[in-house]
Amino acid sequence: MKREVRISEKFLIACYGFILLFMLVQDWVPLGSLNDIDAIAQENTASQLLFITLIGVVQIVILMVLIFIFIGKRYPIWAKLWLIIHPSCIFTGVLFSWWIPYFFGIGAEEKVERYQIMFGDTHSFLPVMHGIVPNTLHFIFHVTLLLCILLTIYISFTDRRQNWNH
Repeated sequence: MKREVRISEKFLIACYGFILLFMLVQDWVPLGSLNDIDAIAQENTASQLLFITLIGVVQIVILMVLIFIFIGKRYPIWAKLWLIIHPSCIFTGVLFSWWIPYFFGIGAEEKVERYQIMFGDTHSFLPVMHGIVPNTLHFIFHVTLLLCILLTIYISFTDRRQNWNH
């Protein structure tokens, strides 16, 4: 069966490619005002950073491999569920780590000092609320992750039906 890769699937792979790049470089490669690797290293040991990087990279690689296996074909229900639930769990972590403390102050008090050290000198375009502010690099990552979830839902519900006449 010939694969008919949709634009939405190409965009999904591109978005996950960006997230993979983010996971690989965010704590290791200086990106000007977008990150502060010295401050991150001040708060984490090299082994902690390596572990965090590996967890993120492995998760995204698993998602990308799953997409590459079924891209342009019908996704089985288990793959659709995995491709929606797994990144949604990651996004839930994003909400609890960044956005709930930022908007509502819940858990912000425990994060203020650490976030200020690691991200205080990085670029942000949002105002500080409850002592924290998501920096621009993380904001882009969070929006891209949400876009991946929405694209996967779209792809899942608009899955092409098999043409039984051919």
